[in-house]
Amino acid sequence: MDATDGSILSLVSEPSYDPNQYYNYDVTLFKNWAVTDVYEPGSTFKPINVALALEVGAIEEDSVFYDTGRMRIGRWSIFNSGGGGGARSVTEIIRDSSNIGMVKIIEQMPRAVFYDGLKRLGLEDTTGADLPFEAANILKGRNQFLMVPVEAATTAFGQGFSLTPLKLAQLNAALANGGKLVTPHVVRGLFDSKGQPYWQLPLPQPKQVFSSDTTTKVLAMMEKVVESGTGKRARLRGYRIAGKTGTAQKASETGGYSKSAKITSFVGILPVESPRYVVLAVIDEPVRGSGGKVAAPVVKSVIKSLINIEQIPPSDKRE
Repeated sequence: MDATDGSILSLVSEPSYDPNQYYNYDVTLFKNWAVTDVYEPGSTFKPINVALALEVGAIEEDSVFYDTGRMRIGRWSIFNSGGGGGARSVTEIIRDSSNIGMVKIIEQMPRAVFYDGLKRLGLEDTTGADLPFEAANILKGRNQFLMVPVEAATTAFGQGFSLTPLKLAQLNAALANGGKLVTPHVVRGLFDSKGQPYWQLPLPQPKQVFSSDTTTKVLAMMEKVVESGTGKRARLRGYRIAGKTGTAQKASETGGYSKSAKITSFVGILPVESPRYVVLAVIDEPVRGSGGKVAAPVVKSVIKSLINIEQIPPSDKRE
């Protein structure tokens, strides 16, 4: 996605089918999963939550929290996949994807303020994209969110609510473009034989949801994810890339979560010095591996092609 205006430059769902022989394929392959289905994003949502906390002054970019590795909220146990880490800055919490650190960050906000922030991002709406059958995102009701402490805790690390991959790309575009929610779209308009436009898709005005100061700070944190954190497999020599990994539990059809099924993902933003492009890969039930191992290489391969197609020059910062 081009974060400046929401243009979708490429959108792929796999496995796919041959439309010339559609009758030979399962009908479940006919839909565009990135638009029609919702999922729990997991840790790829952590930078969005950090932006919400920074925006209301609940934390500073250099705030430090003690990561115990595990905690209990009511009858629920919450833990990191990699154990405890002691004192961690906000950047380290994002870089190492600490669940406990994120819970402690979100605890700095009243739950009502956190909930209102999520609503402001449109987590109960569609993006308004010009694609058919877009699913609405799903957020718990206000009373349940405010009255049950574990709801805010799980939302802190991207579980307990659902969104489409398209919505997550839109939210990351806001981190890239200085804080504006732009409308994703695939149609540019109608052009005559000389290439002159005579109709362009009417789009709503972008909605400012974060300050540019907040997004600059969050992008710097996400760059550390790629430089030295869980997203190192997305590193590309000569280019500054911000990113975030995600490995989320998958909801079970019988309630609760599956004991084995995961959804892994990685989102990349580039170039950090002049952010414009958002690349998201979401992989449903990989055989093994985390978002950093499974999805980050996919994003890296797309970024390589994007650099060639768009002729993106190398960053000033060399590695």
